[in-house]
Formats: sequence, C-alpha cells, structure tokens
Amino acid sequence: MRRFGLATVLALALAVFGLAPSASAADPSPADLKFTTSAATTTPGGTVNLTMTLTNNKTYDLWFVYQTLNPTWLTTQRPDLKYAITGCSLATADGSTPCSGTGPSDLGSNYNAPIAPGQSRTVTLTLQIAADSGCNGNIGFYSYFYAEFSDSTSHSGGPVYTPETRVLCA
Repeated sequence: MRRFGLATVLALALAVFGLAPSASAADPSPADLKFTTSAATTTPGGTVNLTMTLTNNKTYDLWFVYQTLNPTWLTTQRPDLKYAITGCSLATADGSTPCSGTGPSDLGSNYNAPIAPGQSRTVTLTLQIAADSGCNGNIGFYSYFYAEFSDSTSHSGGPVYTPETRVLCA
C-alpha cells in the first residue's frame, strides 16, 4: 500500500464518488459549418453547387451569423482559373428562396437567422467556371464564421474548408 501516493488515493476517491473528469468526448461546438460540392470536377463553362450547412448545437436560438468566404491560397496562385459565384439560394420548408447580401466575403444574412436549437440552415452557392478558364487546377475556398446566440454568448469558428473542384479540359 505504500506505493499508492497521495495523488493515486485522491484520484481513486474522486472516481468512486463520480467527481473525476469523464473520458467522453467534449461537447460539440456551439455551431458547426459543413461544406459539400455537387461535383469534384467540372470543365470550363461548367457550374458546381457549393452547399453550406450551419447547425445550431446549443439549447438557445442562434440569432446572428457573419461569415467570410475566400479562395484558398493555392486557388489564388492560378490566375488562369476564372470563376465567379453567380447564384445563392436558401433551402426553406417551402422550397428554395434567393439569398440576400451575397458577396465575395459577406454571407451574414444568407442563413435567415434565427436558427432554433438543434436546427440547421442550408445555403447553396452556384460556382460558375468561365468558358476561357485554365485547366488542371483546383478551386477551393475557406470560411470563418461568427455566431451570436440568444443567451448572450458568441462563437467563432474556422477555418472550414470546402472540398476542392478540379477544372478539367475535355
């Protein structure tokens, strides 16, 4: 018994009385942002849908979201890749509706907050590849976001990366 140190005895006592830290996974982030694309490849002149889903993991309403969307460093290193975000739609119970406030970096108003606890909002951006775009390069984006909740807390997240879309020539 002498080999049991004070720390061991204390840890054993805490475990017996249920006060020891649990080994379970940490609580999920207050808000999660996930991206998907409709295609991994496209050709010049093609389009790809970039879908963003924001989930409120808190027990309070998510009231406000500000989000940036920027090309990755590798994307900016290929000036021959030409593209634009040409459309934006918000999925609702009644179908898709056009987004408001679409811009290259400010996507704050697109999620139609508030978002109830446990609910998600999905926004689809249309990525149009120019007909004269270069080939054999990847287009990707990253995003940071800031969310405010009705319990007066806030959460910053990111970077969250989109899957890359490869521009191929036929």
